[in-house]
Amino acid sequence: MKKLVNLVLVSVMAITIAGCSSKSSSGKTLKVFNWGEYADMDVIYAFEDEYDCEVIYETYDSNESMYTKLQGGNTYDVMVPSEYMIQRLIKEDLITTIDWSYITNSDSLDSSILNQDFDPNNDYWVPYFYGNVGILYDTTKVDESDLEDGWEILRNTKYKGDIYMYDSERDSFMVALKALGYSMNTTDETEIEEAYNWLVDQRNTMDPTYATDDVIDAMMNSSKAMAVIYSGDAAAVMAENEDMAFFMPEEGTNYWFDGFVVSKDCEDVELAYEFINYMISDENALYNTLAVGYLTSNVNAAKEAAETDFAGISAYSIRIDENDEVFDYQDQETKELFSEYWTKVKAS
Repeated sequence: MKKLVNLVLVSVMAITIAGCSSKSSSGKTLKVFNWGEYADMDVIYAFEDEYDCEVIYETYDSNESMYTKLQGGNTYDVMVPSEYMIQRLIKEDLITTIDWSYITNSDSLDSSILNQDFDPNNDYWVPYFYGNVGILYDTTKVDESDLEDGWEILRNTKYKGDIYMYDSERDSFMVALKALGYSMNTTDETEIEEAYNWLVDQRNTMDPTYATDDVIDAMMNSSKAMAVIYSGDAAAVMAENEDMAFFMPEEGTNYWFDGFVVSKDCEDVELAYEFINYMISDENALYNTLAVGYLTSNVNAAKEAAETDFAGISAYSIRIDENDEVFDYQDQETKELFSEYWTKVKAS
């Protein structure tokens, strides 16, 4: 995802939150696996106090690194993957169905984002945040007429050495595929190879910096002219740096959904539901969205945030146009092909 909390949250590093709050007298423990900088940590502490439990909180910086941890034998109770990873976890029988009778705050969820193709009946996920991928740019450094080039602005040598690419296989290939006029969900090897060549050419001619969450502070400080970035990160930056603007090319981009799922390994399903319900309440959803900048699934909290801290900030939104797509689940052959090409891009 996504993410502006002044805490040291290292990707894929376990953090025992109870060490910062009172130890649970009940002995109840909940293991939560979430994106880095993707919650107001005071909300987590408050949950521990209210439910007399210990939350063991671990973070990751990509869906793929989350999945690798699962494959490595790590177990969690609640996770927050993106839509295509939710689809994979469903297919591999790694998550359990949601009992919506426990999710009493569901009335505040944005009904327009439910019933997505990856989970048509909302059997496995509870929406948390959603948004797009776009280009955050410094209006004092970027000629806005260059934005007419769409994604190709990222190969404009005027900005050589002055751009951040998101260090993510699927996001980077999305940029290249959209720039070439292809679907970001293509399985055509010729198209994938063309996208690979686009990325290699970009790396060789533009000297981009590949980054993840560290791009947030960097762009707040106007470190580079532009960055491929998630909309929520862009909103957080724009709230702090008035020189920043957000742009989504007409060729299309990714729109995405992140949501809570409950692992098949969950040892206290009722506590897991209490946590999910707590996180999407009007009050806590507002705390979370203000802390990280991402558009919350809670319509009441989203409305208040859009009228206060994120008033006038275009990135605090979601765009779903005819050229925009959500990532599909990849079969193993396609996944390996993308992975092989991405390894070559990073090594070039």
